[in-house]
Amino acid sequence: MSNSVPFPLPPGLPRLDRCAVMGVVNVTPDSFSDGGLWHDPAKAIAHGLALRARGADLVDVGGESTRPGSRRVPEEEELRRVVPVVRELADAGVAVSVDTMRASVAEQAVAAGALVVNDVSGGLADPAMARVVAETGAPFVVMHWRGQSADMDRLAVYDDVVADVVGELTDRVDALLAAGVKEDQLILDPGLGFAKTSAHNWALLGRLDALTALGRPVLVAASRKRFLGTLLADPETGEPRPARERDDATAAVSVLSAQAGAWAVRVHDVSGTADAVRVVAAWQRAARQG
Repeated sequence: MSNSVPFPLPPGLPRLDRCAVMGVVNVTPDSFSDGGLWHDPAKAIAHGLALRARGADLVDVGGESTRPGSRRVPEEEELRRVVPVVRELADAGVAVSVDTMRASVAEQAVAAGALVVNDVSGGLADPAMARVVAETGAPFVVMHWRGQSADMDRLAVYDDVVADVVGELTDRVDALLAAGVKEDQLILDPGLGFAKTSAHNWALLGRLDALTALGRPVLVAASRKRFLGTLLADPETGEPRPARERDDATAAVSVLSAQAGAWAVRVHDVSGTADAVRVVAAWQRAARQG
């Protein structure tokens, strides 16, 4: 079973016998877990190459923080941050994903060599995104999204979070197909942490089968998010575990996501998750053979 999913993958993606690992490169001064570390383009490029060396199958390059409460950066600044990094990594043979809500950034990044467009708004933030994705043919990550980061916490209201997310993602898929995007370009993401409480995130992870049942590859992006910090809070003070101390918990989510049929996991610390998904694949192969 290629890439642990029983349906065709978008063209151009790595064909693997396990869950894929997407490493994160935030070319930003203000991302929640590593803002500023890779803001310099040369450092971002070096980090992307290091992620590949540590086991990343794809590297996701973003120039705009989407942490809760963040404000948008100007289009020109996002282009300045992202496109040179994408070009250098792609020229070095790295499989690159561009993390953007802007059609112009997606278009220029794909022209610079990006294989995948990863849009946390699922095409809702920019009406031109569907056209760009349809014209380029790039695989497109459709994340569940209800609004910009500055407003998303107040939007975390659901009747049944699993049913509501599945329904809203299905509506996005239908809208994208109507706009000319091909079904085999689409990858789904439940949007952990985006207009979701900790309880919502755990409910979605616990019912990942409801997403894989939609018949498209699923990307899980739990890395270092605050629901893990809350889970691991100091028992005496109640202080959440700091973001950069959540990687072991992230690797555990990666294992469970791989077992549940996720196509890929998006993580900051690649090494632990790269080892973990290989263990899952070996375990599953042995179970099938036994």
